[in-house]
Amino acid sequence: MKSRTERRAVSINRLTTGVPGLDEVLGGGLPEYSLTLIAGAPGSGKTTLAQQTMFSLATMERPALHFTVLGEPLLKMLRYQQQFTFFDPDKIDRVVRFVNLSDIAEAENLDRVLETIVSEVERTNPGIVVVDSFRTVMRAGSGEHNIASFLHRLALHLATWQATTFLVGEYETADASNDPVFTVSDGIIWLHQSIDRNSIVRKLQVVKMRGQAPLPGLHTMRITSDGIQVFPRILKRAAPSGRTKRKRRLSMGVPELDKMLGGGIPSSGSVLVVGPAGSGKTALAMQFVAAGLKNDEPAVVAVFEEHPKEYLERAKALGPDLGKMMAAGLLEVIYLRPLDLSVDEALLEIQSAVARVNAQRLVVDSLAGFELALAPTFREDFRESLYRMVGSLTGAGVTVVMTAEVPNSFTDLNLSPNLVSFLSDNIILQRYVELDAHLTKVMTVVKMRGSKHSTELRAYEVGEHGLVLGEALSDYTDIITGVARRRVDPADRPTTRPSGKDGRPNRKRG
Repeated sequence: MKSRTERRAVSINRLTTGVPGLDEVLGGGLPEYSLTLIAGAPGSGKTTLAQQTMFSLATMERPALHFTVLGEPLLKMLRYQQQFTFFDPDKIDRVVRFVNLSDIAEAENLDRVLETIVSEVERTNPGIVVVDSFRTVMRAGSGEHNIASFLHRLALHLATWQATTFLVGEYETADASNDPVFTVSDGIIWLHQSIDRNSIVRKLQVVKMRGQAPLPGLHTMRITSDGIQVFPRILKRAAPSGRTKRKRRLSMGVPELDKMLGGGIPSSGSVLVVGPAGSGKTALAMQFVAAGLKNDEPAVVAVFEEHPKEYLERAKALGPDLGKMMAAGLLEVIYLRPLDLSVDEALLEIQSAVARVNAQRLVVDSLAGFELALAPTFREDFRESLYRMVGSLTGAGVTVVMTAEVPNSFTDLNLSPNLVSFLSDNIILQRYVELDAHLTKVMTVVKMRGSKHSTELRAYEVGEHGLVLGEALSDYTDIITGVARRRVDPADRPTTRPSGKDGRPNRKRG
């Protein structure tokens, strides 16, 4: 007899749902022959999710049977569903068949409902079965005993049929405690829809999935013309690019700044460029991208405050033709600006762009624009989600530069908005100071994790070719306060002689 350690677990085939992001949230796909309840309030996307999965899975070898018990005519439902790109009219009556159970459900006879379902399934031998809306079927029952008996008999038939089944129903969270369908189901997918100020946010939660470990928590989802897309809350760690793990120094595109950084930014790290409006943060980020492209290092730029065409137009003077670089597949500029954006949606788009061009450099310009583009609900999770994205990308060998606007205060030294400075391995600070009655831009390196760097304060200018650094401001004091004072030469300082007869010190000019 084999010991417990020698026994092999029964292998369960996992089906691809065809819903972007859902397989990852489910823990690797949908278990074949499982019974999954898709629950949620009206308008949350239950029917769309079920049909998108059904059309994706239906084949000649695995036909689908869809039982509809909706209160609207079947033709009306299909008219709306076929507006989605996943709807394939060539599959209707060939590998996807619809059966209307409305009349039987209205008769409030569960035995007839079960008899019809069994008869149709045994006649067509489907691999996929959908019952929508299952809650309406349950209302046809007359008593808790009848409903439990119906579910028990249905579950026995499902086990015999070896069909992957979806029950779609309108349920509230409170229903889960006393409805037997939640016990019978192998999996439960709950769809949520909430309103926060002017934004509507859709989320999906896998409450239960037997035999596998789904991603925990609520995951953002969006309904588009292509159907439903799910944005996993926990980003999948980007695959290593195959580049050497040895740290290299990457140029920021400004030679004097590279010297201050000890030879450049260590690769596979994160850089935060902070400063007030107009201080040249975007120009420095552009120079970082241009420096990489000159060395055939692909890059991605995520912009939130201006259209990519405007961004590329301003970057023309900084080096290589970025338009040609985009055509050659070395650069991708993505524009993320809708005001109901979710953090996970934006981060997934950034990660996908990095994978498409195999980017070594990424610029996020800017964090303030990023946060402003989010729906209010997601702003609370901004730091956490940004932390996950930075860790995922730098762990895969991508060097990340982020810009952040902070107010120019003459009493406080702000290093980042919303306390995101801890996300960065390196911080470059830009600010305005008053210098000899002129407003002057000053730059310094505040932080470099695990690396020595210059602590000089240097004036700089932003011209048509980008940032140009001047000499260190060694002749001034109190620069960081915003009002610099020229140092006094020792020869100009008053000297003190021994006290005179009246006891007061005598002074003379040196």
